Amino acid sequence: MALAEKAATAAKRSRPLKRATRRYGDIRYEVKDQVAWVTINRPRVLNAFREQTLDELIDALKSTREDPSIVCAVVTGAGDKAFSAGGDFYAMKRLNFVNGAMWNDRMQGLAMTIRGLAIPVIAMVNGWCMGGGHELALWCDLVIASENAVLGQTGAKVGACPTVGATQYLPRIIGERLAREMIFCARRFTAKEAVAIGLINKCVPQKDLLKETLVWCETIKGHSPQTLRMTKKSLNFESDLLYASWQHGMELLAHVWGSDESLEGMNAFLEGRKPDFQKFRMRNKRALETYLDGCARDLNAPPSMRRKA
Repeated sequence: MALAEKAATAAKRSRPLKRATRRYGDIRYEVKDQVAWVTINRPRVLNAFREQTLDELIDALKSTREDPSIVCAVVTGAGDKAFSAGGDFYAMKRLNFVNGAMWNDRMQGLAMTIRGLAIPVIAMVNGWCMGGGHELALWCDLVIASENAVLGQTGAKVGACPTVGATQYLPRIIGERLAREMIFCARRFTAKEAVAIGLINKCVPQKDLLKETLVWCETIKGHSPQTLRMTKKSLNFESDLLYASWQHGMELLAHVWGSDESLEGMNAFLEGRKPDFQKFRMRNKRALETYLDGCARDLNAPPSMRRKA
């Protein structure tokens, strides 16, 4: 009887752990041949993400910790038009100074999840990789893109603020000058150009994107998981010191959400017109002139102390 009990106990221990089935609405997630595939599944909006998308991405990527046999994770977008166009404007238009942390914390949470995993995370980029979508690629360890990919930061064109990785990492990846041009001028780079400046690792024909990504996965599969974990942590050391800049950036971004300029930029994009940012410059100019005129007329003193006209 004792031997039978021991055998039953040993058999029970040898069975793989059952994991709760995860059901997602905005993403697809599967583990195949020891690779975790995380796909933003919103192709109708060029895989733009909203709060639910960010929550699901975080949950799926964190779940890789439950299976030490997983070699790496691949993040990509559904369809052949976009990796991700960034934040969904219909989600971001609802943000303001009060609720902005609900979005900002999710963005930072996803970034820290990717950077904190013990395995390499690969961005497999196909088509548009813009704004927050490009920041998602920046958070990943390796980036492979198809020849039809276009990478860029569009915040200045739509009144958003790319302080969730772009202002921190771009100067270190492509240099200060190009980073400023990419952000201030909303310069875009093709995949071939992106390889040349060090923004991504590799550019391949669109038909070979999956095949070449799998080559990376197989290569990593043959390497020491302990070394991968330790070297990723070490490689992240300098940029981890930028955490204060992330916190600073989140507060800046909180003031951007719900502002007249951000709403003008997003509404213009959705309406298919050019944004009118000049009106804000002119409004600010008039406000400053009024202020300076008041100083000249002693309006910055109590009425009893003002100079007589």
